Amino acid sequence: MSYQHLLLTRRDQVGMLTLNRPEAYNALDLALGREVFQAVLELDEDPEVRCIVLTGAGPAFCAGGDVKAFAAHLDRIGAFVKELTTYLHGAVSRLCRSDKPVVVAVNGVAAGGGLALALAGDLVIAAESARFTMAYSRIGATPDGSSSYFLPRLVGLRRAMELYFTNRVLSAREALDWGLITRVVADAELGAEVERLARELAQGPTRAFGGAKRLFHQATWESLETQMELEAQSIAACGRTEDFRAGVRAFAAKQAPTFRGR
Repeated sequence: MSYQHLLLTRRDQVGMLTLNRPEAYNALDLALGREVFQAVLELDEDPEVRCIVLTGAGPAFCAGGDVKAFAAHLDRIGAFVKELTTYLHGAVSRLCRSDKPVVVAVNGVAAGGGLALALAGDLVIAAESARFTMAYSRIGATPDGSSSYFLPRLVGLRRAMELYFTNRVLSAREALDWGLITRVVADAELGAEVERLARELAQGPTRAFGGAKRLFHQATWESLETQMELEAQSIAACGRTEDFRAGVRAFAAKQAPTFRGR
């Protein structure tokens, strides 16, 4: 499938999705939102892709919703934002539910829906110049894109409220200290570091990665006993995979395992 507003590449079992509206700081209009959703579905279904990378072209990761597009559709803004969030929420949900590890490379500002997209990553690597802000209350809007779900879980209710009410802008180092992101690297090293990490993850036990993702997300609402039952079911399911058998045999033979994602 061809795309007009994003770049989609595959190499070494890594699928890279690059938001490509640099002139608009990769702000999400309906066209880009639709393509992000479609590209995420495509990568999730591709058996040759075992790790997904999400980043932005130009000086920004994603500035959130395209406010100029909002202004142009004020007469039907309810339907407009519902359509846009349908695409955004579908993409976030699929990234979170995918077996494949999702690495987000934040190369610049991540604001509003862009911050939400970043939070959907399993691992979030930010350049030193990256900045993070909610931005919603600047236009009289409430959060979307999963940010009201992930933020309180990552930074706590008080800090989530502060970010929304004050539109505080966090530096990459502050975001790391707050637990929003995984790692900070020099701007010039972002591409190489994300590529190295993605290639490593693409060679991992994909189905076990997916099971672990589900367990960690379920742990936010399940009881201790229910969570341990889910763990038992999940690790038993892993035992029936080719990767588990390969890992056990390699460990016993004191060799490095070769995982194939099956």
